[in-house]
Amino acid sequence: MSAALALAEASSTSPGPAGAKRLTNALLYLDDVRVTFDGYRALRGLSLTLGRGEMRAIIGPNGAGKTTMMDVITGKTRPDTGTAVFDGVHDLTTLDEATIADLGIGRKFQKPTVFESHTVADNILLALKGPRRAFPSLFGWRNRVEAERIDDILRIVGLVPHRARPAADLSHGQKQWLEIGMLLAQDPKLLLVDEPVAGMTDAETEETAKLLREIAKDHAVVVIEHDMHFVRALECRVTCLHEGAALAEGSIDAVSADPRVVEVYLGR
Repeated sequence: MSAALALAEASSTSPGPAGAKRLTNALLYLDDVRVTFDGYRALRGLSLTLGRGEMRAIIGPNGAGKTTMMDVITGKTRPDTGTAVFDGVHDLTTLDEATIADLGIGRKFQKPTVFESHTVADNILLALKGPRRAFPSLFGWRNRVEAERIDDILRIVGLVPHRARPAADLSHGQKQWLEIGMLLAQDPKLLLVDEPVAGMTDAETEETAKLLREIAKDHAVVVIEHDMHFVRALECRVTCLHEGAALAEGSIDAVSADPRVVEVYLGR
């Protein structure tokens, strides 16, 4: 089914935020998105629809457009043409990065970026969604945050025993989990996670799959990943990108068996 047809079927006349007409019931809707950098076509008509509470794995060879897709969704890159709608009413092509983040889109890059000199619990505290002005941040709001909220996030990411440790003392995998916890602290509707298991041990990779499946019970998640064993463990729908467009989409078994995917990516 084309993305345009998916939009037509998902369209609704129910009002969205501030009375805006809801264009689609999908949480994220991309249609015919095109991006060119100095003559290089990074995205060549990318279309993708993500449902609310859905987890999606994005695979594909280097240069397929995966990072550019994330950049368009988060406002880092503005497409030349195409449609990008979030939560049914928000045109992502017209918004800046800060506004898009406030709408509920959180992004985790491949390399973890945590506050290494702070404790694990303080990293979560600093990331919690709330007033961002200096005065309430220093006097009151963050000091009144209930410990149960922090503990709940630490429980989800498996770091409760490490709450008082400096983040610098964590393993690579634990730092990845902490950064995912920091994303959760911002209460996003959609998490974009870029190659979360790169450099992890087998045990950490298995735990990360469990973690993302748990998170996907309450949030939509898009995961870019090359580790096909990990992608299988996510137990979600898979989209393979190639040359800036969706090449195949479906279950991991269906996508892995697609001759086009085998030719351009899996190579077997």
